[in-house]
Amino acid sequence: MAIVHEFNYFKPSSIDEAIELLNEYGAKARVLSGGTDLVVRIKDGFETPDAVIDIKGLEELKTLEFKDNKLIVGSLVTFNELIDNETVKEKFPLLWESAKTVASMGIRNRATMAGNICSAVPSLDSGPALLLYEATVVVKGKDGERRIPIEEWFLGPRKTALKEGELVEYIEIPLPQKKHAGCYVKLGRYNGEDLAQVGVGVLALSGNEYRVAFCAVGPKPTRAKKIESLLNGKELSDSLIEEAKKLVEEEISPITDIRATKEYRMHMAKVMLDRALKAAVGRLNGKGPDYGTRLI
Repeated sequence: MAIVHEFNYFKPSSIDEAIELLNEYGAKARVLSGGTDLVVRIKDGFETPDAVIDIKGLEELKTLEFKDNKLIVGSLVTFNELIDNETVKEKFPLLWESAKTVASMGIRNRATMAGNICSAVPSLDSGPALLLYEATVVVKGKDGERRIPIEEWFLGPRKTALKEGELVEYIEIPLPQKKHAGCYVKLGRYNGEDLAQVGVGVLALSGNEYRVAFCAVGPKPTRAKKIESLLNGKELSDSLIEEAKKLVEEEISPITDIRATKEYRMHMAKVMLDRALKAAVGRLNGKGPDYGTRLI
């Protein structure tokens, strides 16, 4: 389907120029980076911008580096660039594993992690990993930079803390100070390019510390604080996992849609939590499945 909606197209040469355009057009401006979400929504008539601001030429937004124990992911860094980066795979394996589950190779060549979180769809695969690594989103507007903790970023389906006239510069991900390992389990209708029916992420840290997050089972990706409180300070066991599974119903609020019923999602969230916990702790102890292994 061709794009029939007319709009002004801009390709700014600097971040400041992009911000000027965003403020000039206000709510009728849209930023184009990977375009895997925006272009489809314009084609389908869900978005009718007056201005499309193409930032793909802004080199300063392509940064992917590890310094001061933090991973800096520029807003133009694609999922495949994350996957191909050895530092990401070695130091942030949960992020690497979740990136591998995003759509198809072709989509990952264009789609950016910043674009993924800006779409703020409940099923976004990068959500759990960023929540568990306690990332910060750095945005810039006419009044300067703002730092937004990822837990404050998602406000609801397709709603974020990004204000009109602001642009995401980069995502900052701190390296956990303890030895850690993780696991992201994604349930789809088939093995291939599909949105998550349920997504579960677990980060296990030395000293029996656990972080747990879900996506696709509520209006936004969220940390499971009640489950974390139950688990923290305790050695993982089958009986402890069963207690944690009972708390899943207090943590998530799945719906029935074209991809799955709420009952199926609830059941599978418990199964996936079990497998993710065991895999994360196994990996922490050097015994778990290789990262990227399909567990569901």
